[in-house]
Amino acid sequence: MKLWNKYLLCGVAIALLSACHLRPTEQKQQHQGQQYKDGHFAQDFRLVDTPNVQGSPVNAGDFATQVKLISEASPKLYANHRTTFDAIESWAQYGGDVRNLNQFGLLAYQMEGEDNYGNVKFTGYYTPILQARHSRQGEFKYPLYRMPDKSVSRLPDRTAIYNGALDKKWIIGYSNSLIDNFFMEVQGSGYVDFGDKNPLTFFGYSGKNGKAYRSIGKVLIENGDIPREKMSMKAIRQWAEKNSESDVKQVLEQNPSFVFFKPEPYTPVRGASAVPLVAKASVASDKILVPPGTVLLAEVPVLDNLGQFTGQHRLRLLVSLDVGGAIKGHHFDIYHGVGSRAGEMAGFYNHYGRVWILKKASTGFLAANQ
Repeated sequence: MKLWNKYLLCGVAIALLSACHLRPTEQKQQHQGQQYKDGHFAQDFRLVDTPNVQGSPVNAGDFATQVKLISEASPKLYANHRTTFDAIESWAQYGGDVRNLNQFGLLAYQMEGEDNYGNVKFTGYYTPILQARHSRQGEFKYPLYRMPDKSVSRLPDRTAIYNGALDKKWIIGYSNSLIDNFFMEVQGSGYVDFGDKNPLTFFGYSGKNGKAYRSIGKVLIENGDIPREKMSMKAIRQWAEKNSESDVKQVLEQNPSFVFFKPEPYTPVRGASAVPLVAKASVASDKILVPPGTVLLAEVPVLDNLGQFTGQHRLRLLVSLDVGGAIKGHHFDIYHGVGSRAGEMAGFYNHYGRVWILKKASTGFLAANQ
């Protein structure tokens, strides 16, 4: 299975909120992060003596767990970055004070961000859990489909699929929520509970119908259903709960793109690098700019339970292990974990922070960018 395929749609904030993207210079008034003034960058990465931040990472333990999973699942990737991983773990065990990076032979390259002043974009994604049944019954009436084989020469759009255009032999389950189905499409994968006391089934990405994607967030904003400044996955869910099935279906049909899934036995969530992901210790990145296995020291905005920026940031160690079709340039999608709460928090993220790439000095990383 080509695991990376199922993550081409990751980034729920981008997929749902593409209509309300705020540049760093605009977002300060919207309380979405800090407008940094670290000087104008002339290149993607700038080597700094010491990161302009205080403190130590709050997730050193999770980072160590993520590195262990890399060593077990992808020995080659681990070997390529082992000297950096080892140095960072030694530094973290010593206290992880950013002022001591050089003592462990670690170089820090600050990213220029989307505005060339250090503002790097953060969004979030997660793994949903759907309730479903193997056959249609009662409230479980919304089909989930596997990818049709080549006998179906031209795949229909979402409206046609909702109206039964595909043969029932491609149905792999029935959920009790049309909007849940859609959110799993946006994430690219998810777990399904068939209510039979068996382990959860993993529904991995197996393809899409090739139609253009249109943001339903944009549709709801244009219709006046959700204010631009209130847009989030939670807001979309609340809107769906308050409206009729026909109204929800009509909005979803504005997006002709449709995603198909492949049922698998219970398996840990893996990113494009085929490594199990640890929540808030892994990210999806633009692999051309930030290759797999790269370690980030990130100053991540802290949000409250309502998704509002608290004015605070926390340092986290993150590893680039995934990709996303909407993740380009100075933008990272932070993996938030499994379940509805993880999804709620992931859906809030559309914020800015600072990022430094950490690398053992002897590896020569980013030499071409200096």
